[in-house]
Amino acid sequence: MQLPILAARSRLAFAGFALLGSAALAASAQITLPMWPVPATMQTLVVLLLGALGGSRLGLAAVALYLAEGAMGLPVFAGGAAGPAALMGPTAGFLLGFLPAAWLAGFARGGLLRQGGVLLAAHLLLFIPGVAWLAQFVGFEKAMMVGFVLFIPGTLVKTALALATLRAAAR
Repeated sequence: MQLPILAARSRLAFAGFALLGSAALAASAQITLPMWPVPATMQTLVVLLLGALGGSRLGLAAVALYLAEGAMGLPVFAGGAAGPAALMGPTAGFLLGFLPAAWLAGFARGGLLRQGGVLLAAHLLLFIPGVAWLAQFVGFEKAMMVGFVLFIPGTLVKTALALATLRAAAR
């Protein structure tokens, strides 16, 4: 269920919420657990919430705006990284994976199991382009380990937090 405030009809309100979403995503990128080559951040939690609370369109718009800000040189990516080079490095696939993940999270409606399943699927979806891109740098087997397997516990925790937040917001 979308929050009523996020279902605003005006273009200006939509743009404002997308800007706030991109700012939340930029802030969450700075909460990092340094790992190589992919740091663990709180970004995926925010990506899920942008889609789940704002809907697919707003989630997608906020993530696209965030990526554009980073591409233009604003230090919004993890560790303050920015610029086109950041979108060509080992984490680029994960960053681009935020787009379909936010979109899919927008369908997290219905009962607890459906919402949880959609959020988990959205979270897992971002690993497909992430691991595929990372494999170009470190090989597929290592990419699976350092870009997916090591992230499974965090993925489960952040998905559960997103589900709890979504359920609480619906009340």
